[in-house]
Amino acid sequence: MKSKVFFADLRTTPRRNLLDKIDDLLAAVGVKERFRKGQLVALKLHFGEKGNASYVRPIFVRRAVDRIKETGASPFLTDTNTLYVGSRGNSVDHLRTAVENGFDYAVVSAPLIIADGLRGEAGLPIRVKGRHLEEVSIAREIASADGLIAISHFKCHELTGFGGALKNVGMGCASREGKLTQHSSCAPVVDPQGCTACGDCSLACPSDAIEVGAVAVINEKTCIGCGHCIAVCPQGTINVRWNESSSRLQEKMVEHFEGAVKGKEGRCVYLTFVTQVSPACDCYGHNDAPIVPDAGVLASTDPVAIDQAAANIVNGLEGQKGTALSSGHEPGGDKFRGVHPSIDWEVQLEYAEARGLGTRNYALEKV
Repeated sequence: MKSKVFFADLRTTPRRNLLDKIDDLLAAVGVKERFRKGQLVALKLHFGEKGNASYVRPIFVRRAVDRIKETGASPFLTDTNTLYVGSRGNSVDHLRTAVENGFDYAVVSAPLIIADGLRGEAGLPIRVKGRHLEEVSIAREIASADGLIAISHFKCHELTGFGGALKNVGMGCASREGKLTQHSSCAPVVDPQGCTACGDCSLACPSDAIEVGAVAVINEKTCIGCGHCIAVCPQGTINVRWNESSSRLQEKMVEHFEGAVKGKEGRCVYLTFVTQVSPACDCYGHNDAPIVPDAGVLASTDPVAIDQAAANIVNGLEGQKGTALSSGHEPGGDKFRGVHPSIDWEVQLEYAEARGLGTRNYALEKV
């Protein structure tokens, strides 16, 4: 059976602008019927790294906030702290970055909550019994929410080929421990050149896996992979060993997606912007030129279908010359392998479908 994916292009008139089209998309997926008074609904988005400008605009997010409020539910905007050191590595810096990027209450009309605690330590174990993981660590406030709207910016990604709804939720709703599990199969490592032997990492380690002498050293056998040491290091010298293969990472990401939406059956909606399709993740402090023209906005209740539809739309466009796209410029060409040739981006779709999270078989309906 085909899943419905609704599509709005970017053509507008004086009587119907893009904000109105977003309203139509939200109505098409039944937002008013999915949420009710008293429920707390997480709007999972990416606030954008400082210096990046390709994230979904706050005024578009406000439209989803307004529609949720009409149901009597209480929406909040949320994301989780990053595994890497940047402008969103802890909740204080993360919220500051979000506000500077325009996600202020006066604009979005909803509170901002960083879902995994001050330093990414607040996760809840959710049992999934996956191919790789028995349970996953999901950010506490997302796991505790009654419903979820994932607002995603569709773009290329150097580890997963593309990033859409599955990545926004699977990687973006994981605690720091969950992110580390997805990206690495071994303990973090201390760069001795920058370590001052302050001992903050040792004090924060819940498994006493760090010894501090002239420099800090992590015992790989004792390390439990929580990532607390990465968050607390004032010098930023504790690094992730990004050793996981792309295929395994994608499958672990899907298992975390499954954990994030567990218990929210019938109360999850996906809204994806196929605009400014940049060659890399929004986690960078810049965004390179889009590899294809802007296409429009998608909505669905099926995360696999909406990602497949977005991928097909991007691949169906003619690639932009003078961008990071090195091959597949013709309509129908593989744009994601044209930027990241070694990544099999279909792994996430195949595994998510196999896990029963959705179908790649969809019907596209224009609104």
